[in-house]
Amino acid sequence: MEERVKYTGKDYLNKVLGGTASGIVIGLIANAILGSIFTALIPYGSIFALLANVVKIMQFITPAIIGVLVAMQFKMNGMESVIIGAATFLGSGAYQVTETGVQLVGIGDLINVMLISAIAVFVTRLLQGKLGSLTLILMPIIVGAGVGTLGLVMLPYVGMITSSIGNLINSFTTLQPLLMAVLISVAFAILIISPISTVAIGIAIGVAGLGAGAAAVGVTACTAILIIGSLRINQSGTTLAILLGAMKMMIPNLIKYPKIMIPIVLNAIVSGAGVYFLTIQGTPQTAGFGIVGLVGPIQAYNMGTSLISVLAAYFIIPFVGGFIIDFICTKLLHVYEDEIFKFIPASN
Repeated sequence: MEERVKYTGKDYLNKVLGGTASGIVIGLIANAILGSIFTALIPYGSIFALLANVVKIMQFITPAIIGVLVAMQFKMNGMESVIIGAATFLGSGAYQVTETGVQLVGIGDLINVMLISAIAVFVTRLLQGKLGSLTLILMPIIVGAGVGTLGLVMLPYVGMITSSIGNLINSFTTLQPLLMAVLISVAFAILIISPISTVAIGIAIGVAGLGAGAAAVGVTACTAILIIGSLRINQSGTTLAILLGAMKMMIPNLIKYPKIMIPIVLNAIVSGAGVYFLTIQGTPQTAGFGIVGLVGPIQAYNMGTSLISVLAAYFIIPFVGGFIIDFICTKLLHVYEDEIFKFIPASN
């Protein structure tokens, strides 16, 4: 009989992070690249409305994709992987049950997604070889429905983490404008490379005006650093994915190399100051996007900021500042090596 592989807590953490990182890219990248384009082309044909809806809806199955990829990290077979994916989706918070049916509302709470995928894998491994001929019947019930239900029970409590962070960030808006812009920029720069959704936080706390502008630019500051570092060590496709909005694929790097936050925070400070001096505005709906789909820059321009100021805040300051900060950290101070930006794929 083949010896059962034993996994430590660290193994679980690394494998869940790896599956999550790749799952986020797969689930979100189609809409990030094509969503705005198809939406803009809707007046020219109904097919573009259909395509826009398809890539938008694809985002909602991200928890299921993550669950399957996490299962594959643990070498689960096809049936087990799909059931774990189902459990992860069911416990994710990506949908709401209403009087009229089920409504998709987003990609769910990523922290809960990661926890449920890990629990589903753990339970599946406990049951392997113990259900006999009833495996096909009992595995979907115990793991799919059972662990999925556990996820829904956990969701409000796990959501308190997100809410607490949101309340902390919202408290920044009572501070002096320059300090507020810098702190919010730093907070969102950190959140975009964490399991917490910047879009959900922005909407939940209702950050608006200068605060929303700082949030969007903070996301951009993180994006700039990741792109600059990725260009040196990753394949072009990885760097393009980051540019198009897949910053969360670098979550495993944050866990493995906490030093990655040094240039990100420094760039967010510089970029946040730029928000204050250039008066960059935004709304709760655009706060968490950064330059993805040009949502942040377009909103700032629509709210009266000059095109030159928008370009300076979203492109010149974050990218030029990021290049200078990265150069100082790597070439002069030797704070970190290029390795911290090396993408950690789900297969690792």
